[in-house]
Amino acid sequence: MHRKTAHIISHTHWDREWYLPFEKHRFRLVQLMDELIEVLENNADFRTYHLDGQTILLEDYLEVRPDRRAQLEKLIRDGRIHIGPWYILQDEFLTSSEANIRNLLYGHKDAARYGNISKLGYFPDSFGNMGQAAQILTQADIVTAVFGRGVTPTGFNNTVDHQSNYESPYSEMIWQSPDGSEVLGILFANWYSNGNEVPKDEEAAKSFWESRLAAAQAFASTPHLLFMNGCDHQPVQRDLPEALTAAKQLFPDIEFVHSNFDDYIAAVKENLPEKLQVVKGELRSQRTNGWGTLVNTASSRIYLKQANEKGQTLLEKVAEPMAAMAYTAGKAYPHHWFEYGWKTLMKNHPHDSICGCSIDEVHREMTARFEKSLHVAESIVEQSAEYLEKQIDTRLYEPYGASALPIVVWNTTGWGRSGVVRIKLDVDRVYFREGIGFDEMRRSMKQLPLGQRKLVDPQGKTIPASVKDLGIQFGYDLPDDQFRQPYFARSVELEFEAANVPALGHLVYAWVEGSGSDDDESTPLLVTGERTMENDYVRIVIANNGTWELTEKKSGHTFKGLGVYENTGDVGNEYMYKQPDGDVALTTEHLAADIRLVENTPYRASFETVHVIQVPEQADELLQQEREELVWFTQRKASRSQKFVPMEIKTRITLDKHARGVLVKTTIDNTSKDHRLRVLFPSDLHSATHYADSIFEIAERDNEPAPEWKNPSNCHHQHAFASVYDGQMGLTVANKGLNEYEILRDGRNTIAVTLLRAVAELGDWGVFPTPEAQCQGTHTAEYMIFPHSGDPKRTGVYAEAYQFQVPWTALQSGVHGGTIPPVHSWMPWSGETLAFSSLKVSEMTGDIVARWYQMGAIQENLSVRPQFPFGKLHTSDVLERRKEAVPAVADGNYILPVKKYEIITLSMEIKGN
Repeated sequence: MHRKTAHIISHTHWDREWYLPFEKHRFRLVQLMDELIEVLENNADFRTYHLDGQTILLEDYLEVRPDRRAQLEKLIRDGRIHIGPWYILQDEFLTSSEANIRNLLYGHKDAARYGNISKLGYFPDSFGNMGQAAQILTQADIVTAVFGRGVTPTGFNNTVDHQSNYESPYSEMIWQSPDGSEVLGILFANWYSNGNEVPKDEEAAKSFWESRLAAAQAFASTPHLLFMNGCDHQPVQRDLPEALTAAKQLFPDIEFVHSNFDDYIAAVKENLPEKLQVVKGELRSQRTNGWGTLVNTASSRIYLKQANEKGQTLLEKVAEPMAAMAYTAGKAYPHHWFEYGWKTLMKNHPHDSICGCSIDEVHREMTARFEKSLHVAESIVEQSAEYLEKQIDTRLYEPYGASALPIVVWNTTGWGRSGVVRIKLDVDRVYFREGIGFDEMRRSMKQLPLGQRKLVDPQGKTIPASVKDLGIQFGYDLPDDQFRQPYFARSVELEFEAANVPALGHLVYAWVEGSGSDDDESTPLLVTGERTMENDYVRIVIANNGTWELTEKKSGHTFKGLGVYENTGDVGNEYMYKQPDGDVALTTEHLAADIRLVENTPYRASFETVHVIQVPEQADELLQQEREELVWFTQRKASRSQKFVPMEIKTRITLDKHARGVLVKTTIDNTSKDHRLRVLFPSDLHSATHYADSIFEIAERDNEPAPEWKNPSNCHHQHAFASVYDGQMGLTVANKGLNEYEILRDGRNTIAVTLLRAVAELGDWGVFPTPEAQCQGTHTAEYMIFPHSGDPKRTGVYAEAYQFQVPWTALQSGVHGGTIPPVHSWMPWSGETLAFSSLKVSEMTGDIVARWYQMGAIQENLSVRPQFPFGKLHTSDVLERRKEAVPAVADGNYILPVKKYEIITLSMEIKGN
């Protein structure tokens, strides 16, 4: 029998903002760090401290205490303080795939400055864990992960049973990603505070250790027992060495060690049983009663999720590829701005921030951060576009004369793309520097004749376009070598469908003088009936109640009753949804809608429906009493008020000429409180599972929860889409920042997407009112519905769902020469079941780095042919390190096999770097 060892690891779990605003939490962080440095420098028996796996704490501290940097650096180099590998402790499911990678990259970069990186996958309080974590971690040379949620290690009544159906009988398990990558997973089975505030008084210490040792032994598979000496915002326990001395005297058969994760994990690995349970994929607490999974943080303060989706999409799917394209053409890559933009965004990614489960002050500050990061991304895009535009050869439009106005349209997604683009064009300008009087400048611009014009593509084909005269507009240039240059312009807004713009590339159009359209008579409009729209792919028919039938024309299959709105009460909190007992959902199914046609062009058509639904004003008075008395939300008896208020729901249903799906924009005037609003899409497809876009994975999830699940609700997280597919037909609902969905157990496999959830308290452990979480006022949601036959991975449906989130980039140009063709893709590639994820420049190597992932359990080749000067092409990893060189097979084409669910990164040396 091995002697048992108690490993006590000192730490604090530091939520930067939560039940206090950020600066109040930081005030306490500075006190803690000051004390920690003092203790470590003056007490050799207080050996080590784990700084919560996130390097942002160092930034937060040194911003206030820059004078302590040298002391801090020495303690880290000496192994007394353990830092990294993350920048922040993120919510994995509410931050994008690439945001999770940037978090790891910047955490490593920051930790490396201090000389030591804790190579530990540290997820102490993530609200569930991503299925591809093991693959991501092993690519970063991290072979162990510790986490606090997601699996249940024991059977009924805490009995350890190897025959149980639970995920693991022990704290220790093998955690496997879908591709087969594995790490040792260690669950904080007794939470990350099971060794907190160790007493040194003999009587108290005896009682403390008797219970804690027994609890730890019930879960451990080895003689090495983990005790986490800390908790949320926990101060340093200065007398821990004395407390451990007392423990050793009381329990001489136990070895008590003030330990660290490196030593503890090494000891565990030497003593692991021959066979551990293998836990596969996502860890989402599905083998629980479902009341404490915290999944409904995905719908708390949805406006935050929408702002996050917009910001991270612009950074990773537009700014990075645009800057990378400009870099291959000779422009410096703005690493410093990307780091600032990403870090500003990631300050909103901790689990108590992006989850919307903090006090109102926290989320107000987040709104400003989202805007700051967005402005950085917009500036990078603008600067990159302006640089590239000057090098694109637009002389093919010279025959149209000096008045031709070229327009460059960039597609920064990984697939060829068609869609509607809107751009403001200045037909002419007069600068203030020209010395013309104000009245004359205004008059000349107002009276400028627009004449007859048309839009043409590089083949000279006339493209249908809508023109809105914006009249006279004030603007200004900000030259690099001059003072700002204001002007008046005569401007128009041009809207048109850009068709077949190459992946990771551009196409140049031009607005030129000319009349008529060679397509006017041959191009049909998309409205084909009183309430019917159709293109080559789908037909949509809108019913009197505002729902619609959607037919996939290839198969002839029709989905019926789509777009019903459902409203229910919510007596839960920012963490969890709880429908009042006996509450009956209110819907728009039997409510007539006001329906009108609002747009009908050859490239786009739209109908608008308006519902006014009467809903209870709020919960009844009992709910406030239950909140104040800390009645746990599952035991609440509150119901909805008998006073009703009108809630207007406007829906704009749009079909584009080349779209495989229908675009929907819902605007809600939220006048009610304590409720949830969802939109429903019955699939009527028979399938026991469904699919959802997750972190580098299209996760397959059961429609029915595990037998232990008692919660009537079975909501899940999504990123770009959720999808039901029966092997032949499918229905996929894409979204922008709507992270919560549910597959209803209604016999129809209905996809329910949450549009709004309104509550008034933080929840968790105290009384924290959050009136702004009621989300009063106007809210807008955007989503897109794709009917499809055949595998959506192979037919391009999932690709379109990914593209839905990515905005177009367009810029007015001039007629000039250049080295870049007017139609160009910087990196053509193929791989039917691969999803493109990222194109950027590595700060470490200066290489162009591109990433894909395999969407399913399929092996397929990736073929890539970069269209820019480069040296060798290497395989790489999530830390952007060069690996093996890959030889070209022919004509600059590179072919690499990609395994099932594999994340593959390539690194291309840029000549001259």
